[in-house]
Amino acid sequence: MATTIILDCDPGHDDAFAMLTAYGHPAIDLVAVTTVCGNQTVDLVTRNALAVGGLAGMTDVLFARGAEHPLVREHRAAPDIHGDTGLDGPPLPDPGAVTLDPRSADQLIVDLVMAAEPGEITLVATAPLTNLALALQREPLIAERVEGVAIMGGAVGQGNITPSAEFNILVDPEAAAAVFDAGWSVTMMGLEVSHQALATPEIRSRIAGLGTDIGVFADQMLEFFQARYLEHQGFESAPVHDLCPVVGLIDPTIFEFVRGPIAVETAGRLTDGRTVVDLRLPAGDDCRHRAGVGLDFDRFWDVVIDALSRLG
Repeated sequence: MATTIILDCDPGHDDAFAMLTAYGHPAIDLVAVTTVCGNQTVDLVTRNALAVGGLAGMTDVLFARGAEHPLVREHRAAPDIHGDTGLDGPPLPDPGAVTLDPRSADQLIVDLVMAAEPGEITLVATAPLTNLALALQREPLIAERVEGVAIMGGAVGQGNITPSAEFNILVDPEAAAAVFDAGWSVTMMGLEVSHQALATPEIRSRIAGLGTDIGVFADQMLEFFQARYLEHQGFESAPVHDLCPVVGLIDPTIFEFVRGPIAVETAGRLTDGRTVVDLRLPAGDDCRHRAGVGLDFDRFWDVVIDALSRLG
């Protein structure tokens, strides 16, 4: 059976890849896409999500606009990596029949989770965790009803915005702390694993070689994304971070995980936004957290390219 997911995101080039892979792969049933301020303002990333949804024909997926700002902080965007629109590079498609639900993202998350059977829905977040924290505030019972939460964010070791913090967590560490502290299980796909999800020239060639509108759009995204990563972070091939939690649900055997309690620092002068992963002792049976630390590169991209090809 397919895994039913709600994808909370801030498109974003790698978020767009996560959307397309989730919609294209038969092992995933994508029922909703919710947006949140992150890579750019919520208005821009919502427009981007609708455009990607229109390109892929996601007329059977609910879309909802989420938080305009973090829980208690000012929003910080990432134009250095994603550009002024949040999805610079390819011309944005017309959303067509893909439109916004009138509910806020956190309300939609609560409504769908509470209407589903317990364990039916998995939450996937590839953005700051503001919407998930707001959904918990609105209805704490969702923590008991979801199958689990899979995120792209954090790091076991060094961050990418500061030595301590990864972008998605640093944008709203208070929200991240609430998500990790809740009673659900959390799989963290942090920088250790997402920095291995590199769109190398051979991978780009395979994607462009699909010969479809999706393939062209995806390669155009990578062209811009790769140039920005080379300029600002020194990567010769761009890491497509946000694919990791989606591919992890499709085939968890592609990844290597470690288990241990994870907490988020919200007040450290040098460590604000750090995901503190406690690996000092073997995790007990009651440990609700795990972190991805490795992936099988070839199998990872086979899953993604298979999903993109199905959308063609």
